[in-house]
Amino acid sequence: MDHPQLLEDIAIAAREAGEAILGIVRRGYAVEHKSDSSPVTEADRAAEQIILAALAKAAPGIPVIAEEEVAVGRIPAHGDTFFLVDPLDGTKEFVRGGDDYTVNIGLIVGGAPVLGAVFAPATGKLHAGAVGHGAWLEERSLRTPISTRAAAANLTAVASKSHFNQPTADYLCAVGECDYVAIGSSLKFCIVAEGKADIYPRLSPTSEWDTAAGHAVLLAAGGRVDGPDGGPLRYGKPAFLNRGFVATGGWEALGVSPFLQPFSGGGDLPQGV
Repeated sequence: MDHPQLLEDIAIAAREAGEAILGIVRRGYAVEHKSDSSPVTEADRAAEQIILAALAKAAPGIPVIAEEEVAVGRIPAHGDTFFLVDPLDGTKEFVRGGDDYTVNIGLIVGGAPVLGAVFAPATGKLHAGAVGHGAWLEERSLRTPISTRAAAANLTAVASKSHFNQPTADYLCAVGECDYVAIGSSLKFCIVAEGKADIYPRLSPTSEWDTAAGHAVLLAAGGRVDGPDGGPLRYGKPAFLNRGFVATGGWEALGVSPFLQPFSGGGDLPQGV
């Protein structure tokens, strides 16, 4: 499989899906709610159909686990190689009129993300990366390589705008002195991948399609994402559910583990990122 070429293909698909989302924003849309009370719109569904068609052409035979397809019970048979797609990550911020929502497409091989694209339609920024080939940011037709930074004594943290909770606050206090920025969607992974932040803790459940693309970009940029056991966060878990994770960009420089103490990602339902 030609990962660099496939990355180019999924980047194009993410942009096309993003353009469809912006078109729906311009003409207006209704907000519905799924069984878990999370919002869903016409934009989610339209973007997903564009991505499914693009992936069928770019990578025929590779199953696609997509959020809205799963929501209606359509989960294809799959082995250890499959795509994870969130056509509109950060829907809560989207319906509030915010601009920190994204289109996420990630490829999983053997339980690990190997490439991914994260497109932010409202800003036009595209983050993409393939493990072993590097990561980049494309903005205004200019493509720039990105990489993580070595963590400093005074860390910068990013965390969920909609789902910041007490365990996350306690964790950041345990990490030590750090600045904190709240932002929605998988852009948090991308901020760490760009070297603009050091740590992104998520101590509550998310779905795998929320994280796969951003995780891939961060790995390609030199970062890491660890699960509650302190090992690399894996994919293909029951119900495609992450209990929690901590994403970092340069912990080796500090000589410490990103998990200063064990934690348990509580709850049963995914809550987005």
